[in-house]
Amino acid sequence: MLPVTSRMARSQPYPARPVRLIVAFPAGGSSDIVARLLAQRLSERLGQSFVVENRPGAGGNIGTEAVAKAAPDGYTLLLASNSNAVNATLYEKLSFDFLNDIAPVAGIVRWPNVMEVIPSVPAKTVPEFIAFAKANPGKINMASGGNGTSQHVAGELFKMTTGVDMVHVPYRGSGPALADMLAGQVQVMFDPIATSIEHIKAGKLRAIAVTTLTRSESLPDLPTIADFVPGYEASSWHGIGVPRNTPADIIDKLNKEIYAALADPTIKLRLTDLGGSLLSGSSTSFGKFMVEETDKWGKVVKFAGIKPI
Repeated sequence: MLPVTSRMARSQPYPARPVRLIVAFPAGGSSDIVARLLAQRLSERLGQSFVVENRPGAGGNIGTEAVAKAAPDGYTLLLASNSNAVNATLYEKLSFDFLNDIAPVAGIVRWPNVMEVIPSVPAKTVPEFIAFAKANPGKINMASGGNGTSQHVAGELFKMTTGVDMVHVPYRGSGPALADMLAGQVQVMFDPIATSIEHIKAGKLRAIAVTTLTRSESLPDLPTIADFVPGYEASSWHGIGVPRNTPADIIDKLNKEIYAALADPTIKLRLTDLGGSLLSGSSTSFGKFMVEETDKWGKVVKFAGIKPI
């Protein structure tokens, strides 16, 4: 009877039971917000529960490993992120290979960071900051939420593309880093817009430029770094991945349903309010994006000699 039961299970429309969406970071952050918004809408659309499961640790590697080693049946999804692209090079010994063991499904959202300085820094534009930094090599402290975070690699990419010499000061999270920025202990930070925008609007920090190739709807008057440093682009992003060898028809269905869910005005408004811009495209195009991001940040990690703490 077992073969018959197995065939019957495979013949049931997907999904036939609850689906786990693994978030490799703690509850409450941007990853968790994106996952819960998407899970709720997919549950409503597909008639099965999409359950968010937070599996934090090791910079996102614990949750990613859980998905990489899960059954390739469409019932375990990963909320993939730029951390996966960085970690592929940052960590020398992982029990999984991000690009080989995680199959792409769909991109969800991209988040710009904002290059910001404290008011005592005289620079008001990117060219002025570059000139200021080159006149003061090794004297500017650049804060981040820790080694390998989006703030850190965005800053290292800026150093790599402009030739400026700044001292990286890692903190245990973006909260303490931002607190020291506001206290004037560090001078520059490449922080996600969502966490800094209120301080920028209050005049406590001066925004110089956004890190994406296009301007942010949250700060529309702010130029991009790429306007002055050709080719510069750094952003956080989220997408959905599944274990390799997951059937193509399941990946195609998830891709279709994810983009239908993201078309919901409530979700679009919530993500854009947080400074994000929605992604779109096929699973193949998202896979190409994952490869490009992994290669790009691998070069930055090697250039800067970044090591995990």
